[in-house]
Amino acid sequence: MWLIGVGVSDLLRSVGHRHVRRAAVPAGAVTVVAVGLLAGLSGAADLVALTASVGPLAGWVVLSERSLRRGGGHARALLVLGGSAFALVAASGLASTPGGPLGRWLTWADLPFDGDQPVARLLLVTGLGVANLATGNVIVRLVLVSVGAMRPSAPNGGPPGAQPSEKLKGGRLLGPMERVFIIGLGLAGQITAASIVIAAKGLIRFPELQSARDDGASVKGDGIDEVTEYFLVGSFVSWLVALGSLALTR
Repeated sequence: MWLIGVGVSDLLRSVGHRHVRRAAVPAGAVTVVAVGLLAGLSGAADLVALTASVGPLAGWVVLSERSLRRGGGHARALLVLGGSAFALVAASGLASTPGGPLGRWLTWADLPFDGDQPVARLLLVTGLGVANLATGNVIVRLVLVSVGAMRPSAPNGGPPGAQPSEKLKGGRLLGPMERVFIIGLGLAGQITAASIVIAAKGLIRFPELQSARDDGASVKGDGIDEVTEYFLVGSFVSWLVALGSLALTR
């Protein structure tokens, strides 16, 4: 449920409109509480956990936004995200068994979520799916900025710098599609097909990178080596996010 809230917040702040971005944290917090109540998690421990999780959600949004804009603090932002997820998983034994209106709807809809706790599995898959959209992109960008493969959007409050990503178009759209595709194939038991998707991305991008190298092209001062580093680091981090999410669903 916390991942669903984080994913909603990151989706909203990926929108260019200023007022929509400002509503990211409140919308994420409301989502966490609303989904929890729909799942029938209204016990004392549930309400405490849902309320307490709003703080780390806001911390992740603020710290990651500051890091991407000005540089620095990447590890702190990632620690808040990973540490909060780990703490919630560690304390998950205190949670009530999910059900409520969501459970009744799931039974009525007869969706293929079998097992002892179909509502819990539905929430887990939904949370990981939503988080692999915009949140996955934020994680990738944080790592890229931390290793110098990508510049902060407005370093030290100044104007945005040129980015190696200007040479490779569509990465912010292809990344989420690729991660969701890998998770979907993995859930369907098609692990081999998921590995083919990973290989295909490299094959598709290679001619573009090679052409740029042959032409001696640069992206506003960035050589092809910087563009290649951006592609490789970003791709591997994106794949790790998708594969890590898939491992949690097994």
